[in-house]
Amino acid sequence: MSSSGDQAGFEPENAVLIVVGAHLEAERDDRPIAYALRERVRARLPKGQDATVCTDVWYLNNEELRARPTISIGPPRVNALAAYLADRLPSVYVVDDRCIVQADFENDEPAASCWGVNPRQTIAAVEAFASRFLDEFMRRQSLLADAEG
Repeated sequence: MSSSGDQAGFEPENAVLIVVGAHLEAERDDRPIAYALRERVRARLPKGQDATVCTDVWYLNNEELRARPTISIGPPRVNALAAYLADRLPSVYVVDDRCIVQADFENDEPAASCWGVNPRQTIAAVEAFASRFLDEFMRRQSLLADAEG
């Protein structure tokens, strides 16, 4: 059995979604960043929960997925979810309008969006989110494993 957990036995109601664009540039640049974040999220999740990477096309066309805690990775020009969230989420971290983290920890459909003007800036945005906001994002959704105390 594969230990990836992405397809076998996938249950949307137990998932945190990490969404990248279905654009070639997003697949090349943002998907590897999303996979690294997925591992950080998985390390904090309680048993029975999982994190899955999917494209904006799947996410935006599936009501069940849209109801889950979601982290969008990549700039609005290549990620339709990031474009949708751009004027709907407050910015919680911005560096020179080149590296941006937007998040709403209390929304009924919790979401965050991490992006930059280039792949290095997107990496910086995801790192800022993971180090500064990920635990709060997960705690607010009762997703943080009890091991943290």
